[in-house]
Amino acid sequence: MVIPGFTKPSFPPIGQVTPFTFTTQDGKTFTEKNIQGKVTAVEYFFTTCRGICPRMNNNLRVVYNQFKDQKDFMILSHTSDPAIDTPEQLKRYADSMQVNTDQWVFLTGRKDSLYSMARHTYKIDDPANNLTTIEDDFLHTQFVALVNKKGDVVKIYDALKPSEMKQMAGEIEKLLKQ
Repeated sequence: MVIPGFTKPSFPPIGQVTPFTFTTQDGKTFTEKNIQGKVTAVEYFFTTCRGICPRMNNNLRVVYNQFKDQKDFMILSHTSDPAIDTPEQLKRYADSMQVNTDQWVFLTGRKDSLYSMARHTYKIDDPANNLTTIEDDFLHTQFVALVNKKGDVVKIYDALKPSEMKQMAGEIEKLLKQ
């Protein structure tokens, strides 16, 4: 039953994508303009991780496989360790994943810029985790932010939980239709 004059409540976005400039696995510049009009899953990982990162990316691969034919869907994997994860290192990792790097993009850049985006834009790590110096700081999180076509961060998911990746896939389907 629809009640006249009553609308479904909407919730404000968690965050909003702000301007950024990073470098892809192919050494190309990548900015917020590259994701305009796309539904985007955003994560942070590092190529030498032997802990949670391989599990996260295996769970994200399921989502990638489901939407790899959708031109309006992307995954952004930012490095947490830009000192090691150069574009060349990210390219080797991307090649090992056997994914289309036009759709699943691996990004590096300045550590402070990468971490600021994770904490203040995507909201996948607590800003209070920031240590006194950037050299001592290290970001290691299992959370994935989902961004709609307008650049709104709409929800955070735990990439270590296949059930949450399934929920994210359902939300991606809805967002792609908008």
